[in-house]
Amino acid sequence: MANVIAVTDAIQTLADIESRFGLQQSDDVEFFTEWTQSLPALTITEQNSVKTTARRLSYHRAHGELLEGTVTILAAAPLLELAGFYDPPFQLRAEATVEISVQDSEETLRGRIDVLIIQNQLWMMILKSKKTTISLRSALPQILAYMMATPQANSPIYGVLTNGDDVLFVKLNQQPQPRYALSRAFSIYTQASELTSTVQILKRLGQQLVA
Repeated sequence: MANVIAVTDAIQTLADIESRFGLQQSDDVEFFTEWTQSLPALTITEQNSVKTTARRLSYHRAHGELLEGTVTILAAAPLLELAGFYDPPFQLRAEATVEISVQDSEETLRGRIDVLIIQNQLWMMILKSKKTTISLRSALPQILAYMMATPQANSPIYGVLTNGDDVLFVKLNQQPQPRYALSRAFSIYTQASELTSTVQILKRLGQQLVA
């Protein structure tokens, strides 16, 4: 019988996730170009919505740190809506429980995905929110573990990490071997232009997923 362990207990570092799943960070500059190439322009309405999101985030952030749930409400949810992930052909699953079997091991890792975006039952994107005092790098091993749980190993999957101050994009492909790559971090709290870029990248990923 498999030993069920919480993802947060089993996966603390990148070394943990890499050793358990044979995962490696790609050094191929062409592996993850979706966050830099062919970014769509935003309409005037979308630009105004970005300004509203930035203003709200700045107001609440100025009054102290934001907890995970508040980050989801103020940053993650508006970004997903602006990028079109609330509408067809996408579907959202919140607080989705997943189990990940570790190859050649008796371990099963169990965790909860904050937001899972699917299309025709295929996993498209995972979003993870953390409170503002937690760095995105420290949350990276956890989201990679959730991305490894995708049931379709032949298709790439994308991850989005945000703590209300910054956003980081992740791409994972399990074939022919598990590899991942990262975007740079986007400072959505300190620079309004970074929030615009974040929405553009999310829209670009949405286009890529339905292509």
